[in-house]
Amino acid sequence: MSVFKRLFKIGQSEAHSIVDKLEDPIKLTEQGIRDLKSDLDSSLKSFAEVKSMSIRAKKEAAEAKSQAANYEQKAMALLKKAESGAIAPEEADRLATEALNMKQQSEERSATAEKNAKQIEGNLVQLEANIKKLRSNISHYENELKTLKARAKVSQATTKLNKQMAQIDSSGTISTLEKMKQKVSESEAMAEAYADVAQSSRSIDEEIDDAIGSTSSESSSAALEALKAKMKNQQSGE
Repeated sequence: MSVFKRLFKIGQSEAHSIVDKLEDPIKLTEQGIRDLKSDLDSSLKSFAEVKSMSIRAKKEAAEAKSQAANYEQKAMALLKKAESGAIAPEEADRLATEALNMKQQSEERSATAEKNAKQIEGNLVQLEANIKKLRSNISHYENELKTLKARAKVSQATTKLNKQMAQIDSSGTISTLEKMKQKVSESEAMAEAYADVAQSSRSIDEEIDDAIGSTSSESSSAALEALKAKMKNQQSGE
């Protein structure tokens, strides 16, 4: 039970101190549970042995009690034979006295056996309580172990992820991406600047032509139609 006391008496400062120093709490907890199961096996074996002693003590008490009753019956039978003249009264008294002595001895053995049986029953009650407690503790700490293993996995996964994130940041990947983003922004700004420069370098004539471009096109169409009409008139005059 020493491992049980070291590991599972939650609330005691010694236990907290030990747990703080554990390098692998899962393995040590598993070992503690194995120790508890070993204690349970020993307790079950002791319970079976004590139960066997209880059965023998009760059987011995019953047999001794039966023998006492039998000796009393024999003593009465001897006295009846003396009354009927089958045996001499002195002989009947002597044998009846011996039978009563054997009865007393049997009653004493029966009383002793009954007393032992009661004591053993008390031990059985205590052993049974200890077995129930051990089984309950084993079940409790097996469930605790499952939770501990799950928490350990989550902790390991979280630590791994955080470590990876830290390595990513420390390796400059994020910084590089931010620089590329800045370069793209600078390139877009430069393109826009060149467009503004190109726009500002146009001549006044180009700006005027652009502004009246649609009007000039309409005038050219009208001029073409007028030229066609003039040529037609000339042909008619000839």
